[in-house]
Amino acid sequence: MFVSRKPSIWKRFASKLVRNCPWNGSSSVLTRLESSQAAVSGVPYKKTLKNDETQSAARVPSHADVVIIGGGSIGCNLLYHLTKFGVTNVVLLERSNLTSGTTWHTGGLVWRLRPSDTEVQLLNYTRELLSEILEAETGIYPGWVQNGGLFVANNKDRLDEYKRLMTLGKACGVDSFVLGPQDTKKICPLLNVSDVYGTLYSPGDGAVDPAEFCLALSRGAIKRGATVIERCPVTGIRVGEDDFGVQRIRAVETAVGTIDTSCVVNCSGAWAPKVGRMAGVRVPQITTRHAYVVTNAMEEINDKTPNIRDHDASVYFRVHGNCLEFGGYEVDPIFVDDLPDDFAFSLYELDWDVFSCHIDGAINRIPILETVGIKSTVCGAESFTPDHKPLMGEDPLVRGFFHGSGFNSAGMMLGGGCGRELARWVVEGRPLLDMYGYDIRRFTPRLTGNAKWIRERSHEAYAKNYSMVFKHDEPLAGRNARCDPLHKELLDQGCVYQERLGWERPGWFSPLGPSPVKDYDYYGCYGAEQHEDYVYLDRLKMGYTFDFPKMQHLIGEEALQCRKRAALFNMSYFGKFYLTGPDAMLAADWIFTNDIAKPPGHTVYTCMLNKHGGVEADLTVSTIESGSGGSCDPFFEGKGYYLAAAGGYAFQNYAHILNVIQDQKFKAELVDCSEQMGVLSVQGPESRNILMELTDADLSNENFPVYSNRMIDVVGRRVRALRVTFVGELGWELHVSSDDCLDVYQAVMHAGRKYGLVNAGYLAMDSLSVEKGYRHWHADLRLDDTPLEARMGFTCKLNSSVPFLGRDVLIKQQKEGLRKLLCCFTIDKAIPLLGLEAIWRNGRVVGHVRVADYGFAIGRTVAYGYVSNPDGKPVDLDFVCTGTYELERMGELIPATFHLKSPFDASNKRIFGNYEDSFPLLSTQ
Repeated sequence: MFVSRKPSIWKRFASKLVRNCPWNGSSSVLTRLESSQAAVSGVPYKKTLKNDETQSAARVPSHADVVIIGGGSIGCNLLYHLTKFGVTNVVLLERSNLTSGTTWHTGGLVWRLRPSDTEVQLLNYTRELLSEILEAETGIYPGWVQNGGLFVANNKDRLDEYKRLMTLGKACGVDSFVLGPQDTKKICPLLNVSDVYGTLYSPGDGAVDPAEFCLALSRGAIKRGATVIERCPVTGIRVGEDDFGVQRIRAVETAVGTIDTSCVVNCSGAWAPKVGRMAGVRVPQITTRHAYVVTNAMEEINDKTPNIRDHDASVYFRVHGNCLEFGGYEVDPIFVDDLPDDFAFSLYELDWDVFSCHIDGAINRIPILETVGIKSTVCGAESFTPDHKPLMGEDPLVRGFFHGSGFNSAGMMLGGGCGRELARWVVEGRPLLDMYGYDIRRFTPRLTGNAKWIRERSHEAYAKNYSMVFKHDEPLAGRNARCDPLHKELLDQGCVYQERLGWERPGWFSPLGPSPVKDYDYYGCYGAEQHEDYVYLDRLKMGYTFDFPKMQHLIGEEALQCRKRAALFNMSYFGKFYLTGPDAMLAADWIFTNDIAKPPGHTVYTCMLNKHGGVEADLTVSTIESGSGGSCDPFFEGKGYYLAAAGGYAFQNYAHILNVIQDQKFKAELVDCSEQMGVLSVQGPESRNILMELTDADLSNENFPVYSNRMIDVVGRRVRALRVTFVGELGWELHVSSDDCLDVYQAVMHAGRKYGLVNAGYLAMDSLSVEKGYRHWHADLRLDDTPLEARMGFTCKLNSSVPFLGRDVLIKQQKEGLRKLLCCFTIDKAIPLLGLEAIWRNGRVVGHVRVADYGFAIGRTVAYGYVSNPDGKPVDLDFVCTGTYELERMGELIPATFHLKSPFDASNKRIFGNYEDSFPLLSTQ
């Protein structure tokens, strides 16, 4: 939600600063307003660690298992949890005193409801740590105040968003309640509710004092053997190359000595890019000024007054004693391009021209603010990332260098959960929760080195922080960073593009002509001229709803044409890798769960796991022969494999494989050819007829069976054809050199005209794949799922004696039983499901929907989610098959039908070219 800047109430509000503000002439940092009006700059906490009597370090240990750089919320949480996991030879280095960076001035709010079950779990654990664990362990009060949280909605869409959060909370153990205006007024009499549509109240939320929290964490860690060294700046990080050419951490240098170590964790907040450069690591974040103000005391405030977020006004309120803090996210934050090293416990002068956009909304929501006056202003440096998510995990280019920064003003509330998962990352190699959304590997080196892209995307993510999260929204910033050879061709045909990992990929096709993505306009800020008549933005807005999007009929036409005739999907953004070398077969056996020991010409769908058995990726692996050279048919010696991975997660796949090769010391090479090749997927009943017009190759079931690959000629171009499908139809993927991609595409479209071939985008593909029951990594198949839980045991060679990474966990699950099981549901009503809906079985919540879409062929909404036994017992097919199910959508319970098999073409006839059955193809099995 963007709030316009209006010179109305804020001028009157500002004038009260002079009369009501106890300003202190000795303060070195004053906020100036119209050259004369001023308020004290300072945090509202009674205790800070600014004047802690810590002496400068005299020396450092010669060796440590882990060195943490930075003593803020994340560094202290990591230190505490590392010692909980048994790592006690750990050193935390802090340039100044603990909390001195961005932590000391944080607002300290803890809201637990987000549109992500992973984030809800992280936030809920932070609350548990604060309210139940930390003081009991350390005897130190961690600064936790539970006064509840209130989200204010000014319109139906916003309340629908809150209802979705409430529903997810039921599945994650977070109590919340949707209230009307009058009930809201009873909870918070200060509020003006005349324009309130409704609210979401979470009584278990609250706030935390940063100094108390970090003291409790650090003291607890020190008791278990950790070392905290303050006033000890890091001057360098040594990186060396091992015998296999891999860059690894060797030591951390300080002014008083060097610590030999193989593991460094960068928790230095806004200074993280500088620390990263010491190790030759890029940290994709920016720094801006971020502010709130603190009011004078109010009799109307008490310990039952909740913290408040009014997203539509882009303002939040935090109760602090009998005062209020309020601030928000403006569209034109001030960038900090060079943060001084000595900016400890420091603040900036508040720029009222920037901050003023929050004042009208704040006074409208709490009218008493117009007369109460301001006690102090707090404007500090905060770090922000291109997707408003933290940066965590091991760097893909320097082993042993871990990220723990870029927390986008959420370092306190995420600190406990992220500290625990980052500790697991360091100790065990991977976290237990699905942390891909925070993993540094979600950004390619190409993106982390693109300063323009980082700045644009980070700005937009900041400005849109309080905007509603719609399923079909896309960024406007940092676009066209990676375009495949078909980009302009499809754009001219009405393609509305999505962005994934910097790539532009087709979303859907409009009959109304092109909608190009323009250069980023910073929403008219910083002297940029805001775009007018922006067609692309207008088409994005067609999806700004929690109902079916306005382009639903166009998505349906693409999907049904694929089912009835044929569709071409441009999948060129996919990752394309070659695995070769003397140990290629050994590496493939260990890395991939399925049996890859096939003759050349076979293609296998498989998973990759981590040591916890969690699914790192699903992809296709093709056994190939050495070729004549070139990107599609490379020359190599020995065994060779061609890997095709989903483009949005391709670099994560690449990094995982490379790490395993390095850890196991396999003599194998992984080559990335993603930029050199395109992928055209021709799917549908007429796909064989279309391709036979263009090639002499035999495409029959006998000579080109399902899950096989061949080098063939298509209009005189060499193409690697894979007979695979992600939509459940007869079809082939054509993997072709980028230089030949446009020619092959145009030939296929020309030949397909008489067969009804159409372009189709990823919105149609998502619908088709969900309808067929195919998995979507990072949705219904994640790092915290195993193949057995996802009912994908067929991808695992468990009946073979060949070992693979994660196998022991699956064997254990087979013996002990599963704690959750992926289930399919359909609903008869034409009601959209978006994911996060609670799953009810026999009147009890047993899970939530991970992925859902409308199946156009069967005429029903299809949803997938994991079902657990609320009694804590194992889950089997008998348990999931015998319940009565309902799905809760925004507070409404909808009867649902459970399906043991895919509701569409359960017998898989269509992928073999058998089209004897007609629509609808709903299976009740």
